[in-house]
Amino acid sequence: METVQTVVIGAGAVGLAIARELALSGREVVILERENAFGTGTSARNSEVLHAGIYYEPGSLKARLCVDGQRQLVEFCRSHGVAHRVCGKLIVACSEAETAGLEKIERRASAAGVGSLRWLGGNEACSLEPALRCHQALLSPDTGIVDSHGLMLALLGEAQDHGAMLALLGEVVAGVVRSDGFELEVAGTDGPMRLGCRELVNAAGLAAQRVAARIDGLAQAWVPTLRLAKGNYFSLAGRSPFSRLIYPVPNEAGLGVHLTLDLAGQARFGPDVEWIDEIDYQVDPRRADGFYAEIRSYWAALPDGALQPAYSGIRPKLVGPGEPAADFRIDDAAVHGVTGLVNLFGIESPGLTACLAIAVRVRDALDATA
Repeated sequence: METVQTVVIGAGAVGLAIARELALSGREVVILERENAFGTGTSARNSEVLHAGIYYEPGSLKARLCVDGQRQLVEFCRSHGVAHRVCGKLIVACSEAETAGLEKIERRASAAGVGSLRWLGGNEACSLEPALRCHQALLSPDTGIVDSHGLMLALLGEAQDHGAMLALLGEVVAGVVRSDGFELEVAGTDGPMRLGCRELVNAAGLAAQRVAARIDGLAQAWVPTLRLAKGNYFSLAGRSPFSRLIYPVPNEAGLGVHLTLDLAGQARFGPDVEWIDEIDYQVDPRRADGFYAEIRSYWAALPDGALQPAYSGIRPKLVGPGEPAADFRIDDAAVHGVTGLVNLFGIESPGLTACLAIAVRVRDALDATA
């Protein structure tokens, strides 16, 4: 049986950030990824937004790790040549009735440590973005966009520079807790193999629950139910009239159908919320009807026929429709009692922004039991 100090399961943005952090700490790290390339799941199917930490419950992991992670990630992008732009965003109340929603957002953001929000009247907001229609707005100057693939490539490169190894097409099909660590059965292109490790980090995203359920020695009570919330995106045909991100007041399951930009300035809209039972990335063109109505609440001049199906992503949620939002779960030995094991569940937005801060938290958890 091959042995290694640390195995990280999952080569998305969070898994790669963790592998980098652990490799920088001097650990021998192997990253197992069941697909044929890194970052093909949730990390490749999102808005690529650098969040400022505005929306999350003060004191929650989402709030703390997003606020810390945003600063770390901007600095990482600058120092590693990762394409990004801190373009700012406007959160807009399209009527006086929605102003209360903005007030709630500002109070929550301030309590979470985000002090950069600025109130704008409708005329002032529209002077910044002439195509916008709104009653009032909050300006977040620290929100931006990032090349998620470029980010993951930089994270992987630095991890490999410090000895980490990426094993593609390697799926953990079974695992057992041993007195000295873990023994994994990995299905690969050359058949099954056994891999031993002292530390195991489950950052498998949408597959995290399935991976955790396969570990003999971890009580199944510590494996939460996975809920799938699909988010569909539509792209704008033609040039965007906006230079900043535009967000409506959030709804019960997400941040509403917002306008984001890629680094070339192309506009896309989404995600909406579609609760599903099985992973399916097809975008139903008929969902555009709902998009037009939501977008026109803040961009009245959106032309008919301007939206084209783009792509979809799936949020690995821990709660279902109508339930209060759940926090990230980063379960270490203090939670489940298994030394050397860290399970990450429900790592949806702002996971991309928070990936470096999440990685530090995982390293600290492993150091505490080393």
